[in-house]
Amino acid sequence: MLKQLQMGLRAFLLLASRVWTCVCYVLKKQVRAVAQHQPVKYEIFPLSPLSRHRLSIVNRKVLVLDLDETLIHSYHDGVVRQPSTKPSTPPDFVLKVTIDRHPVRFFVHKRPHVDFFLDIVSQWYELVVFTASMEIYGAAVADKLDNNRGILRRRYYRQHCKPDRTGSYTKNLSAICPNLASIFILDNSPGAYRAYPENAIPIQSWFCDPMDTALLNLLPVLDALRFTHDVRSVLSRNLHLHRLW
Repeated sequence: MLKQLQMGLRAFLLLASRVWTCVCYVLKKQVRAVAQHQPVKYEIFPLSPLSRHRLSIVNRKVLVLDLDETLIHSYHDGVVRQPSTKPSTPPDFVLKVTIDRHPVRFFVHKRPHVDFFLDIVSQWYELVVFTASMEIYGAAVADKLDNNRGILRRRYYRQHCKPDRTGSYTKNLSAICPNLASIFILDNSPGAYRAYPENAIPIQSWFCDPMDTALLNLLPVLDALRFTHDVRSVLSRNLHLHRLW
């Protein structure tokens, strides 16, 4: 009799655990949906005649975008993550790639407001993806973010980076655009642009915060920067920020 009670209790606990897991999944999905659809507090107004003239006499700029921890965060099968870097919601998409003949699944979370951000800045700049990740992964992520809009056509990967003695990778901006007055990079890693500190905007690494607004906060700066003759005239004033995170 006692054995039957124990078996019944185990079955009940197992069922309760599964129901609770399902409830948590649904609730987390709803939280993400609410966070992603919060009102965006940045409005795009028509340019004045003076602003249109100003734009017509400067070169169109190139904005280079990092991927991991800048626009997205991902992890793959078998990786034990720290609680502080573990997203609390289901991934936005899952990528299945083959690396060294082994199938690997990447669970990818998009930084809050990244789709809106890309929609807006693609109207202002030529966008270039530059990631230190392998091409098979980086290209798949870029395809998902582009979503057939044709705004992330130019892409650079690990093979285009220069490895240094510490094992990290640096990104050569002059290979993308020889005119350094017209190119800058958005990256969470200062080491990636150590050769071009006056052509960089630092951004805090993103892992899991569903209420993050870093991309939205950058829009006023990016809106103004496109009117400059030389981006370095503005970005050189913020060198102290490159080691903030």
